[in-house]
Amino acid sequence: MAQRRKQSLSVTSRRRFLQGALGAAGLPSLKMHGVLAAATQPADDAMQCDLPVRAVTHGPKSHFFGYYDKCPWDGSGRYLLAMQVGFYNRNPQPGEALTLGTIDMQRGDRFEPFGTTLAWSWQQGTMLQWMGTSRRVIYNTLDGDHYAAVIRDLDTGRTRTLPRPICAISGDGRQAVTLDYERVNRLRPGYGYIALPESNPDDPAPADRGIYWMDLATGENKLILSLEWAAGHRPDERFEGGEHWFNHLQFNPSGTRFVFLHRWRKPDSKGWQTRLYTAAPDGSDVRLLSDAGMVSHFDWRDDRTILAWTRTPDRGTHFYLIDDRTGAHTVVGQGVLPRDGHCTYSPDRKWILTDTYPDRAHMQTLILYRVADGRRFDVGRFYQPPALHHKPYRCDLHPRWNRDGTQICIDSTHELSRQMYLIDVSEIVKSQGESHG
Repeated sequence: MAQRRKQSLSVTSRRRFLQGALGAAGLPSLKMHGVLAAATQPADDAMQCDLPVRAVTHGPKSHFFGYYDKCPWDGSGRYLLAMQVGFYNRNPQPGEALTLGTIDMQRGDRFEPFGTTLAWSWQQGTMLQWMGTSRRVIYNTLDGDHYAAVIRDLDTGRTRTLPRPICAISGDGRQAVTLDYERVNRLRPGYGYIALPESNPDDPAPADRGIYWMDLATGENKLILSLEWAAGHRPDERFEGGEHWFNHLQFNPSGTRFVFLHRWRKPDSKGWQTRLYTAAPDGSDVRLLSDAGMVSHFDWRDDRTILAWTRTPDRGTHFYLIDDRTGAHTVVGQGVLPRDGHCTYSPDRKWILTDTYPDRAHMQTLILYRVADGRRFDVGRFYQPPALHHKPYRCDLHPRWNRDGTQICIDSTHELSRQMYLIDVSEIVKSQGESHG
């Protein structure tokens, strides 16, 4: 039985750990990386919170959950969903499977496997998630010559295979929207799946590829928005010579609309450009909300408002609240949240949880932002080995809330393997939230 560990985020403990771990791994010293100096310098206008961090998975194998827009906790709060693989610092190869399991936090954080899949990526895993508060989970798989989704009852072991994979499911568990993971794998490595080759790779905007809707009860599915449509919707000179794809789908809380990114890049370009849209689940009532060319992470605040890191011609690049009906943009956290991050609202919508990419000292910062007064709390800083930076197999923190908004789960490589960690933030969100509610 694995023994639970608590780990302090203090500068002293982090310094001792990193000095030993980096030396054992044959990596340059901390002083060469600049970590010690950076670790003692607080972010401007941020309250520093030195909270314990508990590892809930352990080596020698690596474990992670994946993206930031899903909750790994089950309805009871006892189990966490997790994925296990034997490496952490390279791309997967075709045929390398991911093991799926749960972490039982009442039995020493024991990892209990229940399946495997060949349909996975480092950044988003296999879209593994709970079906509401039930004991059923859903995840993607390779089914012969195509990707599919599996619904598994963890109590009975019964499974049902759906004809398409999933990307996002509605809160009521009745419907999903999805995309072509083969194409994403080629155009945005780290987010697609490598098990199958892409069909029509030479077509910059295929008419038979795009976003699909699927009924999770019957498996009925259909193409609702094609890449040909995306390339033809309000086209301009930026599209010339570009290859198009869709990324990052998410339903609003009631499941009446979903948000998606339309991206394109030229074959000889390292970067890409992005538009942010919303649509009804049948692909109707499409609304272009951001056309400045740069949109990154986002989350629905409510059914008609999206928080997104994007740009406007007059205000520049910030987090914005975007009205889904009017398209109006309102800056959030100006001067307090100056960098892109994986942002989500707490269940009560009083807090924004986000993170940063590694800074020059290779540290990623975990941040809580109080909506009522714009106060920032830095929950911790985590080292990422520089060999992982900007790679498809990098390890972003991808912070996620538990169901009552008192704990945070992250993936991290600060111990030189990819593992999952929990941080209890109940004292911050309750005491600070109540006094500024």
